[in-house]
Amino acid sequence: MSAKFDNVLRLIRANDKNNSVRIINQDNFNPEIFDVISDSRDVKEGTLFAAIKGDTSDGHNYINNAESKGACAVLCEREVNSKLPQIIVPRVRDYLGEVAALVYDHPSSKLLMVGVTGTNGKTTTTYIIRSILQAAGIKTGLLGTIIESDGDTEKDADRTTPESCIIQRQLFNMVNNKCGACVMETSSHGLYLGRIKGALYDVAIFTNLYPEHLDFHLNMDNYFAAKKLLFTDYTKPNFTGAANFDDLFGKRLLAEFYGKIIGFGLSEDADSKVVVSHTTINGTDLAIECNRYGAIRLHSPLVGDFNIVNTLCAVTAMRGRIDDSAIIDGVANVPQVPGRLERIDLQNGACCFVDFAHTPSALRSVLSVIRKLSGNDARIISIFGHGGGRYEKNRPELARSASEFANEIIITSDNARDEDPQLIANSIAEGASIPYKIILDRAEAVRFRYTRNHG
Repeated sequence: MSAKFDNVLRLIRANDKNNSVRIINQDNFNPEIFDVISDSRDVKEGTLFAAIKGDTSDGHNYINNAESKGACAVLCEREVNSKLPQIIVPRVRDYLGEVAALVYDHPSSKLLMVGVTGTNGKTTTTYIIRSILQAAGIKTGLLGTIIESDGDTEKDADRTTPESCIIQRQLFNMVNNKCGACVMETSSHGLYLGRIKGALYDVAIFTNLYPEHLDFHLNMDNYFAAKKLLFTDYTKPNFTGAANFDDLFGKRLLAEFYGKIIGFGLSEDADSKVVVSHTTINGTDLAIECNRYGAIRLHSPLVGDFNIVNTLCAVTAMRGRIDDSAIIDGVANVPQVPGRLERIDLQNGACCFVDFAHTPSALRSVLSVIRKLSGNDARIISIFGHGGGRYEKNRPELARSASEFANEIIITSDNARDEDPQLIANSIAEGASIPYKIILDRAEAVRFRYTRNHG
């Protein structure tokens, strides 16, 4: 795992369409590069330091720190006061992934790569697919919203889609750990910002698209265009995949990639559809019929209608690549997905479900499942908040969704960032049509005992 500076420079120049790359301080110096890192705190001897200018931090301000820790070269966007060789490019992220892939010996070419994009369902779908691959005897890494696993060790994820140099290093670790596959969530931010550059996918999956991150993408067409990049820019020549036939944007993908990807859905006209299903508090039985691969019967420990769709999505994407027997075993043994309708039974007999739902549609889906499984007489309390600096129109809509199925609402704080959490909570409350209480302290909100007489 390494590359000479000259080879990195040759790759960058080959991708320089406008002849805009400049080199400073090279002086026939051709160091061996062993790592590509964008966080100066992680720099060590033999590192190419990538100076990324972000929204809140500028990597150019940390180049001297990287130099003091042993960096041997810099990939940056402007000349800085440093003795290190500097490769100056218009935008670091446009080159970073490919450079890291070169240094780490193109790890995605050695793995069965599965990428999942969409608004809802990505995390659960990746867990199901990993379980299927492992049932087939394929050691599998996982990169997503909750964890990062290199096949041997797991750690909490910092973000859904890390910087491209981090992804390439993680893929390299998977290869070293004898993984045969990687399942990965690919966020719209990660796709748009080029964080998955250097990786190519064998299987591309689209779950659905709902209004979210429109503070960043501005409108749904831009949001979809970012998701679509997984299929247009980051797939291997013989890739396969699946897209949601019941989703307007999924239909657009299916039309564009006709024959390459399979449409899944609950509609009769979907190529892969659920023909029989029964879900209880203890799990789900379902039968899937696919025009291309025939019928398959499954049992899943996951509950709820949306998990039927998540299972359908994962199974559709894997059929033809993995034997049905392994698919059946993998679905039957999928582990509890943290924060995805995660069930916790309390000592007082109450049942608590923890879910990451943070859009109106996702919250409505979760609460509708809980209402269906628990019955009309059950008392449901919904506790949630909304992040600061995010799609503000969703705030009252969240309360409207909760009001459809819950009996009471507790509104709490959820990473307010630079906004006033009280104002966020007040905006949420505008949509409530059932009794609610605002408790900004999350721990206190969870511990709070709601009484029937509370107004």
